[in-house]
Amino acid sequence: MKPRTVSMYRRGFDFETTMWLFTRLSALIMYLLALIGIVGAFIMGARTQMNLADIIRWTFMPNPSHVLNTNVPDLAPWSTVFWKLMGSAFVFFAAAHGLHGLLSVIEDYLSHPGIRLALRILGVVILLLMSGIGIYMIWTS
Repeated sequence: MKPRTVSMYRRGFDFETTMWLFTRLSALIMYLLALIGIVGAFIMGARTQMNLADIIRWTFMPNPSHVLNTNVPDLAPWSTVFWKLMGSAFVFFAAAHGLHGLLSVIEDYLSHPGIRLALRILGVVILLLMSGIGIYMIWTS
């Protein structure tokens, strides 16, 4: 018996498929950003100037205030535009990844359309507010 397969053309590439793909790719991008953060920290001398907790904190949120209480003599290389863009990208991808997970849970477990819509809107508003605060903190510190 021949297995039934449907081509991508006939199956369609709808919003759900796009969001499924975005979720997978955003997780991979977050791993890549974390790898760039930790390698960058080691290149800038964190191996001898920071403890492991500070390196991990820098990896997931490259903010120069995370290296203030370490043995790093000069904060200038730690507060460049590159690291601010890295932190902003991490906030964006983490928030969008988490929002899609929240929306999936809302869709799966709530059956009342009014409550689903209200929680979706609340989730998006909270995402925008918290992401805005996070990116503001990255660029002003």
